[in-house]
Amino acid sequence: MGDHHVNKFEDASERQAFTKCLLNDLKALDVLIHKEHFEDDIQRIGAEQEMGLVGKDWYPAMVYDKILNEVDDPHFTTELGRFNIEVNLDPVEFSGSCLAQLQEQLNELVAKAKEAAEKHNAHIILTGILPTISSSHLQFKNMTPNPRYKALNEMIRGTKNKGFELNIQGIDELKTYHPNILFEAANTSFQVHYQLTPEKFVSSYNWAQAIAGPVLAVSANSPLLMGRRLWKETRIALFQQSIDMRNTTHLKRDLEPRVTFGKHWLQKSVVELYRDTITRFNPLIAPKVTEDSLEILNQNKIPKLSALCLHSGTVYMWNRVCYGISSTGKPHLRIENRYIPSGPTTMDEIANAAFWLGLMEGMPEEYSDIKSKMEFEDSRYNFYNAARTGLESNFRWMGKSIPAKAFVLNNCLKWARNGLKKRKVNESDIELYLGIIENRVKKRNNGASWILSNFNVMLENSTPYEANINIIRSMHKQESTGKPIHEWPMLDRTPVNRHKHFHTVEQIMNTDIPTVKEDDILQLVINFMVWRNVRYIAVENTKHELVGLVASRILIKLLSEGWKEDLVVKDIMVKEILTVNPSTTTADAIKIMSTKNIGCLPVTSNKKLVGMLTEREIVQATNTTEKFYD
Repeated sequence: MGDHHVNKFEDASERQAFTKCLLNDLKALDVLIHKEHFEDDIQRIGAEQEMGLVGKDWYPAMVYDKILNEVDDPHFTTELGRFNIEVNLDPVEFSGSCLAQLQEQLNELVAKAKEAAEKHNAHIILTGILPTISSSHLQFKNMTPNPRYKALNEMIRGTKNKGFELNIQGIDELKTYHPNILFEAANTSFQVHYQLTPEKFVSSYNWAQAIAGPVLAVSANSPLLMGRRLWKETRIALFQQSIDMRNTTHLKRDLEPRVTFGKHWLQKSVVELYRDTITRFNPLIAPKVTEDSLEILNQNKIPKLSALCLHSGTVYMWNRVCYGISSTGKPHLRIENRYIPSGPTTMDEIANAAFWLGLMEGMPEEYSDIKSKMEFEDSRYNFYNAARTGLESNFRWMGKSIPAKAFVLNNCLKWARNGLKKRKVNESDIELYLGIIENRVKKRNNGASWILSNFNVMLENSTPYEANINIIRSMHKQESTGKPIHEWPMLDRTPVNRHKHFHTVEQIMNTDIPTVKEDDILQLVINFMVWRNVRYIAVENTKHELVGLVASRILIKLLSEGWKEDLVVKDIMVKEILTVNPSTTTADAIKIMSTKNIGCLPVTSNKKLVGMLTEREIVQATNTTEKFYD
């Protein structure tokens, strides 16, 4: 995630010095372009693989440091969370056996990570969002101890003056608050790099924006977050909201979030893109920039443009421009595709890469100036629509609405095939990887579809947490076969020991709970208990804070004695309540209920009710005889 030698700006002078370097870098980039210093005799592609780490219980495992020490390989590096690692593939020339080379190295490095993980009782998972991740895994202590990450967290939080609110709606809804940027760590991607010259940049970048929707629809693999069925590629919404620095005033001013698709087509130069990010987004963190890029140019040397690269690295474009210096010593530009998720298999990932790279190179001549033929709002709509609905999307294309399946099969695959042939990629590799995309689309079975289909069936006889465990176990099992996602079977029913998987209250509590207010009539409480077959009803105030509890035994006693018609909830509720938080261990919760002789423990976070734990949930969680899915 960039330069680790950074910190917060200590004062205005530090920020001013960095801004001066930033503006000098922009001038230097313009000079490099006009003097044609950029590498133009070779075209390379590359990729970055982010991976999730889980323990033998299938929950996130904080063992990144042990695995990195074990592999001892410079290709590997840290990510934001202690339960993630990243591996960088070597760039390869975009021709011949390039796809096979990427596949071979990716398989070798993932196998190396798996071997190291096994030694530390962990598994490597390739998916966009770990199904078993929960808020308890996203505490500040689980952020990788890196000055860059700490500075980012402090600066983003300081700008908002509070934490982050998530509100994502799909089949289900997730609405929650989080005090740090760790929700961003729930995302893992397979980032693909495409090198190009400054002369082709505007046309190619606009085309990358235009095709983002179809590519995302095909590759979607992140439909679940914390047991909720949200977007087909939930990463898109989660990343934007998890580091959204805007407050209500900013929203009124129509400021962009720092994670963005963009607002308009490029017109003349890549420099516009950098100017736009500098204009819209303030610098967040202070690197130790010592180079004077303009002076280096005067010495006929190539500057690193460190300030520009660092600032660009804190603006999260889904198609991001990157500047670098090749092994030849010449500067280059590349587009970094950041929206493709990790997984489901390395074969699927290289197929996704082949599809995107082929499309980039196979842009039809009629679309070389896409900005004159297509409204930018349509490309933006297609992208977010694909994130929400995946292969069920309809795309706006040249004034028509075209189903994703038809658009990919009838148009995109032809363009991608032409692009790969143009680069003289091996014919057998073209057929292999684009064949995977074709079969996936024909069967409408990408990662998101497979996960949701199985999750929905599992919910008939199990809780979301049980379903999550079995989803991730099966993903791991199927990934190890090497078969692409369209060949994965539906899951079978097998007995599973539930008890060993449920360590915390959050994993077994009931979140679908009826509540009443203090001034509600008692008849409403009775009806809720009968309708929902529950013995306890929580009482909330207008801030959704827990203020009381009504137990059925109290109502039974009142009924036997005869109650006054004017009694309301606050007259009979228990006000002194024992509560636990989501991260309380299941064993501790059971002990509390046993020693205090109580049948219910409300679960709260920041005084707000988030769940309820009763004997029913305890029995369900510790029942080891009932069968559910593997």
